Amino acid sequence: MPLILEKVLARSQRAVVVAGSPERVEALNAALWTYNDRAFLPHGSVRDGFAEEQPVWLATSDENPNGASVLVLTDGAMARDVAGWPMVIEMFDGANDEAREAARTRWKSYGAAGHAVTYWKQNEQGGWENGR
Repeated sequence: MPLILEKVLARSQRAVVVAGSPERVEALNAALWTYNDRAFLPHGSVRDGFAEEQPVWLATSDENPNGASVLVLTDGAMARDVAGWPMVIEMFDGANDEAREAARTRWKSYGAAGHAVTYWKQNEQGGWENGR
């Protein structure tokens, strides 16, 4: 996830990352501080405060207090309304059958609702390729 968030910030965009629980939000918060000792990824959560100043906001719902244009859903979290977001990214463990099937169902519903959808999968070299 850090690399995706770096790309969001490099495009002068902001993101909201929705996790499945407050504990998971705090685990992500800690991970983003330590994932790379040569990089800085500005972010915060409700514990940190100052939501409107955070380029990346970590939360348990799809609130948008930082004026983000990118919504990242993790842990099977769902958005109340994906239409309100210019870009929605769902991240899930493709090796987990249940998570993969749930994501596939949501992906199909997004397409049926008229949203442009695509998916990416990690290849054997650790890179990403379009799944279509």
